[in-house]
Amino acid sequence: MIDTFKAYQITKTEAGPRVALTNLTAQDLMEGDVTVRVEFSTLNYKDGLALTGSAPVVRRFPLTPGIDFAGTVISSENKRFSKGDVVILNGFGIGEVHSGGYGEIARVKSDWLIKKPDGLTSRQAMAVGTAGYTAMLCVMALENHGLKPGDGTILVTGAAGGVGSVAVLLLSKLGYHVAAVTGRMSEADYLRSLGAAEVLERQPFSEKARPLAKELWAGAIDVAGGNTLATVLSQIRYGGAAAACGLADSMSLPTTVAPFILRGVTLYGIDSVMAPLDKRERAWQRIERDLNLDKLETMISEITLEELPAAAEAIMAGSVRGRTVVKIG
Repeated sequence: MIDTFKAYQITKTEAGPRVALTNLTAQDLMEGDVTVRVEFSTLNYKDGLALTGSAPVVRRFPLTPGIDFAGTVISSENKRFSKGDVVILNGFGIGEVHSGGYGEIARVKSDWLIKKPDGLTSRQAMAVGTAGYTAMLCVMALENHGLKPGDGTILVTGAAGGVGSVAVLLLSKLGYHVAAVTGRMSEADYLRSLGAAEVLERQPFSEKARPLAKELWAGAIDVAGGNTLATVLSQIRYGGAAAACGLADSMSLPTTVAPFILRGVTLYGIDSVMAPLDKRERAWQRIERDLNLDKLETMISEITLEELPAAAEAIMAGSVRGRTVVKIG
């Protein structure tokens, strides 16, 4: 039986969204056929947008934010899951239109859940979180394109952030030569510790892109969009590819068709929110197999629910390194 539980709630007021940590009851849970006791969540860029009100991420009120979580099933009306199963949820609109991971209890649809891989703890799963799972989807896209470690350097933008840090870690473990782009050169040693062979200053990538520039990269993973992605595309080698998964720089893409029609460059759009379950399961199996968990531990900061608002401000200021795990229950 669920009595009360702690959760953040975002409510809509005349002054704008209001965020508060409060006590809820079972009557506050949303529709779904699986109820989960949440153990860990994480802080992603989208969570920062929601908690600070910087963008209209939340589209239903009142709502518990948090776009992912790991926890243990309390009850299930679906035969795929039983009481005691440890599960992971990324995306599918939680933290946006359905209450998410920043509460001790969540009720969700079974179609959104996967069972946690045996080789990961719940804490490690959320150290990976949506950011790391997205990084794995990007790596898989480049692999499916046919890129191999011997084909040349893979560029990673926003490398000190969540997606970028895990992307560097994954690519280096798989044998790729990785060039990491960051606006915080003070993090160069950190990025090299994750496996980056080169660390590059962000500023040249932020300037207006030429239609074509010198061919430098076999492939790229980009979290920025805007001028950064346009510059990256202009530098991809003939037949190469870029995987785009973010808009930390801008939602616009001020480029030309030149990289695509003169160099045969491919741009893959990576969506982690609505990816089908079979693709999610493959990604998490790859994470279990290919991620260096010892190095993952070096990029983790763990916070409590009470510390979330300050952490959200920090991620929006671009001052968060690696992955932030939120201990819930």
